[in-house]
Amino acid sequence: MSAASDRDGNGPDDEGRRPQAVALFDLDGTLTDPYPGITRSVRHAMEKLGRPLPADADLSWVIGPPLTHAFRKLLDTTDESLVAAAVAAYRERYGTVGLYENAVYPGIEAALDRLAEAGVELVLATSKVRVYAERILAHFGLARRFRAIHGSELDGTRAEKPALIRYIVETERLAAVSKVMIGDRHHDVDGAAANGIGTIGVGWGYGGVEELTRAGARMVLERVDQLPGAIITTLAGEPAPQAAT
Repeated sequence: MSAASDRDGNGPDDEGRRPQAVALFDLDGTLTDPYPGITRSVRHAMEKLGRPLPADADLSWVIGPPLTHAFRKLLDTTDESLVAAAVAAYRERYGTVGLYENAVYPGIEAALDRLAEAGVELVLATSKVRVYAERILAHFGLARRFRAIHGSELDGTRAEKPALIRYIVETERLAAVSKVMIGDRHHDVDGAAANGIGTIGVGWGYGGVEELTRAGARMVLERVDQLPGAIITTLAGEPAPQAAT
């Protein structure tokens, strides 16, 4: 487990205690807008491999799924050595510059604080490499708000959301805890559903209302200020009000 208290000294000091209610948060497209850093790093990798992308190429779709999926599609290849080379080139830039070319969505800090006031504990569940996620949350002052930060490893372990969420449930002892996933892509909905967890979709990210609804999200929120109420109501087991979409 990677607990917030291990990183900045300001997180929960009771990580051994089983929480009563937990919100599992995706990172990219949910808490922060990573578009500049991710897309510039993807372009860097493709250029290094001699496959530069057109200047007007839409790369918003690469935000959310595991990086290997994106490069298989961009390179139109099943050659895993080529995909690995692309990931390595991506990380050259992303690990030093790209992860900071990022911004917290307005209102996120207040929403997280409202959840804490209501007794909801927060756990990050991102397909992004965990060490990058830790650095991003620490950089923006968000790490202390999280009970734990979980992500994939540099070798690709737990890059798929179903495996990641299963690991979190086991590691954080959440099997008997009221919990909900919050994310912007169908990968979040699918990963949570594979573990018997419902998802609240967020419409300000990179999946959109149609994708999230089709995947089976319980609701799709339009605004960040709707997050606390929707999460608290869902965790309480009451019918959550449908946000306008």
